[in-house]
Amino acid sequence: MRDFFHMGGYGFFVWGSYGMMAAAIALELWLLRRRRRHAIRQAELNSQEDDQ
Repeated sequence: MRDFFHMGGYGFFVWGSYGMMAAAIALELWLLRRRRRHAIRQAELNSQEDDQ
């Protein structure tokens, strides 16, 4: 098992790449959620302005 994680001396780079990719995906999901909430708020505000 230790050899699997060590990967012939390249484990740091391999697992580091996986970690960076996971962080990038998590960041993208967080940013998408934030943009969606902002767009919904803007649409609600525009809808309220149209009603008046």
